Amino acid sequence: MKILISLLLAGMLALSGCTTITQNETGFLDRTISVAGEEHRYQVYLPANYDPGMRWPVILFLHGAGERGQDGLAPTHVGLGRAIRFDWESWPAIVVFPQVPAGESWQGTSADVAIAALDKTLNEFSTDPNRQYLTGLSLGGNGTWYLGYHHTERFAALVAVCGFVDLDGRFPNFLGSSANSFAALAEDLVNKPVWIVHGDADVVVPVEQSRNMAEALKAVGAEVHYSELPGINHNSWDAAYSDGELISWLFEQRL
Repeated sequence: MKILISLLLAGMLALSGCTTITQNETGFLDRTISVAGEEHRYQVYLPANYDPGMRWPVILFLHGAGERGQDGLAPTHVGLGRAIRFDWESWPAIVVFPQVPAGESWQGTSADVAIAALDKTLNEFSTDPNRQYLTGLSLGGNGTWYLGYHHTERFAALVAVCGFVDLDGRFPNFLGSSANSFAALAEDLVNKPVWIVHGDADVVVPVEQSRNMAEALKAVGAEVHYSELPGINHNSWDAAYSDGELISWLFEQRL
C-alpha cells in the first residue's frame, strides 16, 4: 500500500510539472581534476549535516608515503579520514584528500594537484575562504611545510604531524641552498599559527625534525604549539587527530 501511494504521488508530481527535492550527497565523494593534461583522482569529505546556506571551513589533508597511488581512495584510510569515520561530529568541515603517485612526494606536480583540488572544492561547495587549513602526516608533514611555504598567505593555520623539512637528502630541500632551512622556513611562517605533533620514539622520521622546526618558530616569535608524545613511534597521527584541544584550536583560526 505504501509503495502504491508513493508511486501515485510521484505520478501526480510529474503531471503537475513539479520535481521532488533530493538531499545533497554527503560523505566521502569521488572527484577528479585535470592538471597538465593528466587526470588525478581525489576525494572530498562532505559532512552529513552539510548546509549550502552556511560557509564551511575547508581542510586540505596530505597523506603519508604508504597511501601513495592512483586510486584516490587510500588517503582517506589513515589519519584524518580515519578520525572522521570514528568521530565525524568533531570535524565540522569539508576535507580535501588529494593523492601522490607512487614514488613521488608532495612537491612539484603533486603540490599543484593538491592546490587545484582545493580550488575546485572551494568553487563546488559553500566554503569560507578565510578558514582554509593545511595538515599532513609523515610525507604529508613535509608537504605541509612545502605548501605552507609556497602558499603562506592562503592558509589560516598549519598542523604538521611527524613531518620533516630536510630528511638526510632523501627528499629535495625546497628551500634551496639555505644554510639553515628551519630558520628560513620559520621566517616565512612567522605570522602563521602552527601546531606540530611528533612521537619521541619515531624511528622513521627523527623527532629532531619537529623539535628543530618548533624551536626555529619560537625563535622568531611565531605562534607555535608543539606536542611531543612520549613512547610513541611513527604513528602520532591517531593521537593528533583525536586531540580535542588541537581540533578546537584549529577551527578558531581565521585569516
